Amino acid sequence: MAAFEAGFDAIAADLPAIRDELARLVACDTSFPPGDGYAAFADLVEAMVRPLGLPTRRVTVPPALWRGGGAAGERVNLIAGAGRGRPVCSLYFHTDTVPPGDGWTHDPLVLTPVGDRLVGRGTADMKGSIAAVLAALRAAQRHGVALEFDPVLLLCTDEEGGLYPGIRYLAEQGLVEGHLLSFNGGAAPRIWAGCFGSFDLRVTVTGRAAHSGDPGAGVNAVEAAVPLLEALLALKPRVEARVSALPPPPHNQGRPLHGLLTIAAAHGGQKGSSLPASFEVLINRRYAPEEAFEAALAELHETIAAAMRGGPALGAAVELVGHLAPVSDPTGPHWPRWQAALSRGFGFAPAAFRAWGSSTSSDMGWVQRAGIREILLGGLSRPDNNVHGADEFTTGADLIALARSVLAYLAKQPPRD
Repeated sequence: MAAFEAGFDAIAADLPAIRDELARLVACDTSFPPGDGYAAFADLVEAMVRPLGLPTRRVTVPPALWRGGGAAGERVNLIAGAGRGRPVCSLYFHTDTVPPGDGWTHDPLVLTPVGDRLVGRGTADMKGSIAAVLAALRAAQRHGVALEFDPVLLLCTDEEGGLYPGIRYLAEQGLVEGHLLSFNGGAAPRIWAGCFGSFDLRVTVTGRAAHSGDPGAGVNAVEAAVPLLEALLALKPRVEARVSALPPPPHNQGRPLHGLLTIAAAHGGQKGSSLPASFEVLINRRYAPEEAFEAALAELHETIAAAMRGGPALGAAVELVGHLAPVSDPTGPHWPRWQAALSRGFGFAPAAFRAWGSSTSSDMGWVQRAGIREILLGGLSRPDNNVHGADEFTTGADLIALARSVLAYLAKQPPRD
């Protein structure tokens, strides 16, 4: 217990090292799409875990499984750690981030302190969690903290809408050991009740290029796609009427979770003097665990086909470019221990813990389909820290709290308040 207390207390003093590692993680661009920075990121993490004595192994997802959707580059997943006679706890991170996007007031690939904030792409989702876990393992090593579990880090590709996430491949190959702790969650007293599935369809409407001043036989692909956009907007309220039994998060204020349909992106045309020859529409569909993926997909295919039938377009190609399966009840025997660890690390009152689900999605659905039902959830996300938005941030206090929570969870017989 003395060793644990010393390690627990020392994490706060280790904040400069945590920030330094986080800065290097943020600087390595792993935006998906395209996701061509995974090998460089694996190089970086291997160097960080080497002083901890963790053996590493790289597992690459075969290209035939993930091609499409703007993906490019080798899909390198890194396993760091191994079982050494104790039960294994697999610690999951996705290494990709969404692209920086617009609106940043700081360089998204440079960790920038702004007051108590640490701003940069991936700080909260979820490179900050990697830095926090490394700090926990460093504290255990330096202070001789006996561990209940052997930690194995799974640093995986293509969570951000990827067609074939790396953790899916690891789980299906039997490479996920023990029970699993995912850091794709938030800094909150939450018991995860599951989440929605999500898939993306890209529709490419084909026209025929021509001069806009003399169109002749030209076909304006953007105008030809208008019936499609109208049909999707007409379908939207029907999808949103489908309510889930998952308990809603507190910020829903009692409103139930429901299906979602989003026209997420649209691209076509170049200049005023030309008719656009093609127009791309990206559709995102969030579906509850009670819905069948096949039915939701078929509904969209039928909507698209009906909207484009008889119109001027020369074609409308539909491609599935991303799919995350839903997660149903991931609770299990390790959850009470994780709740106690979060209480110790973040100061959450034990009575504050509530179970709720989410209409956001996770690649943990594929892990469940591979036979691993219990999934613990933690992380750094908070409602106000701009995850997926401009000037995403976490704080030093949350990095310390998460590191302490992980140490309390992994430690043998950690003290309880």
